[in-house]
Amino acid sequence: MAQTEPNLDHDISWFLLPSYWAKMVVALISFLCFANSYDGDFVFDDSEAIINNKDLRAETPLGDLWYHDFWGSKLSSNTSHKSYRPLTVLTFRINYLLAGGFYPVGFHVINIILHCTISVLMIDVFSILLGGLQFSNKGRRLNLAPKSSLLAALLFAVHPVHTECVAGIVGRADLLCALFFLLSFLGYCKAFRENKEGHTFSILWVLVSVILGAIAMLCKEQGITILGLNAVFDALVINKINLLELIQKLLHKDKLLENAGQLRKGLLFRITLLMSGGASILYIRWRIMGTGPPAFTEVDNPASFADSLFVRAINYNYYYSLNAWLLLCPWWLCFDWSMGCIPLIKSVSDWRIIALAALWFCLIGLICQALCSEDSHKRRILTLGLGFLIIPFLPASNLFFRVGFVIAERVIYLPSIGYCILFTYGFSLLSKQAKKKKILAVAVLGILLINVMRCTFRSSQWRSEEQLFRSALSVCPLNAKVHYNVGKNLADKGNQSAAIKYYREAVRLNPKYVHAMNNLGNILKERNELHEAEELLSLAVQIQPDFAAAWMNLGIVQNSLRRFEEAEQSYWTAIKHRKKYPDCYYNLGRLYADLNRHIDALNAWRNATVLKPEHSLAWNNMIILLDNTGNLAQAEAVGREALELIPNDHSLMFSLANVLGKSQKYKLCFIIAGEILT
Repeated sequence: MAQTEPNLDHDISWFLLPSYWAKMVVALISFLCFANSYDGDFVFDDSEAIINNKDLRAETPLGDLWYHDFWGSKLSSNTSHKSYRPLTVLTFRINYLLAGGFYPVGFHVINIILHCTISVLMIDVFSILLGGLQFSNKGRRLNLAPKSSLLAALLFAVHPVHTECVAGIVGRADLLCALFFLLSFLGYCKAFRENKEGHTFSILWVLVSVILGAIAMLCKEQGITILGLNAVFDALVINKINLLELIQKLLHKDKLLENAGQLRKGLLFRITLLMSGGASILYIRWRIMGTGPPAFTEVDNPASFADSLFVRAINYNYYYSLNAWLLLCPWWLCFDWSMGCIPLIKSVSDWRIIALAALWFCLIGLICQALCSEDSHKRRILTLGLGFLIIPFLPASNLFFRVGFVIAERVIYLPSIGYCILFTYGFSLLSKQAKKKKILAVAVLGILLINVMRCTFRSSQWRSEEQLFRSALSVCPLNAKVHYNVGKNLADKGNQSAAIKYYREAVRLNPKYVHAMNNLGNILKERNELHEAEELLSLAVQIQPDFAAAWMNLGIVQNSLRRFEEAEQSYWTAIKHRKKYPDCYYNLGRLYADLNRHIDALNAWRNATVLKPEHSLAWNNMIILLDNTGNLAQAEAVGREALELIPNDHSLMFSLANVLGKSQKYKLCFIIAGEILT
């Protein structure tokens, strides 16, 4: 059976454990790294993807999941993010139904279990990538690199850059994708299990691998890249093709027949299956999501909006170097790297060009070794390491389409497999040349321990939004979104004075940050600083004319300033841009009530309750207005209707009791009053 030359275990000084115990150790350590996140809150993107996602609720038909994006919007919508992950959303829905609501513990526990499972599977994957693929006479796969595969799996299990995927619930998309990604690879390897003579393979297992790759893609888009990696593995390990020799021979037309011999053992047929399967999967996804790309803004990915091709290229490469640095030294970790966190490089005189040069110097060196080394084992490990590092990263590289982020730690989850391969190989080279291998092993053990502590600390920061957002202030002080989120968290806790400080800083860093302007304007409105609030909200709607919430808040301020006509116009503009806006109808009703336009007020509040039947304030205002205008029968009818929808609302019960008392229905009045008291 296909097998690599003598493996890395001969050179490294590391623990040798039986397969069962090795997997137990990896599972335990990976669990300890992230166990303290189990009782964390819903944080950051969890709110939109889970709490506000109607696809998790039982009233949404299961079939809708296949036509909605990750955030619950229709894929056909112009505002859709186009992130198509129905299987991930399905697991969230199951979590929600089993827990009977939005209780984060169950969500976190599943994420931790998934990471432990993936880390254990890594032992099998690394044993193949580092030690080769060989089966015993009984058809069992042999682990030819038990020590190096254990080390690589431990490196993967404890890497701090994985914290976002494990401790952040929306990171489950990456975890599920990685799980089926690895299963697809292992399934592809099983296609050669019965291949004693090296001339046959199992078509069934190749097809199973394609199906598992499709499932990985339905969890997250990166999953489709496993089909390309399976083809690379087939060529390098199963067929032992020397890429450099093949290229040289292809350049000589008189040796085409000899070149064709390289495509032996059904390689061409298997690659055709993989390519056909991948193309079919992508076509189906393209048809479901529509042909239009997602719409992103400049603050999401500034480099992609640069006019100059040079500026775009140089900044993309700088982003790659930062991703590489996060793998090498995962100390600077941040929940969001957009919105000014990384200023654009606009000139070759920028000192950050050094990072690009270092990245390409290392990459070119590794590629040269992967192509030109006389040691075939070295060639294959380096090529596989680079393949697993680069290919899963391609969807996030901006090369094929614009992505909605600058750097995202979650997208490095799969590429870190390649990093672990290269790290382990580098350790073996150093061990081979070092006189005191144990000292080198202690150093690597120290790296693992530091990573465990870093994982534990970082996962504790993901337990609450306050800790998560504040941790980013030192990493990305130029990121307006970081200051905005800190301010919003403080405002939600009632600390308005501190919130104002962070909102002002967010607006200073990004003078077009309309959401920060809107929230700051709201706080200033509540503090009766109406003129500055009006300035901010007017600027927000000037920058983004379809910002419905800012229009509504501007209307509230104008109403407070007794500029009623302008307030009415602002409310209707908000409703124009957001048809289903119950809160705006409620505020419009208050304006009409102040102007004694009672019929208009009642109609506005009725619209609010139609759009949001549990809108208690709108119901209550209708009851009070009808009561004050002497329409007691109507007020009673509205009160009873409201209590059928919101049965235990004390304010509604009190208003209805007041109406009943005026109508001399004292018995009913006392019954409701008693219910209020109990």
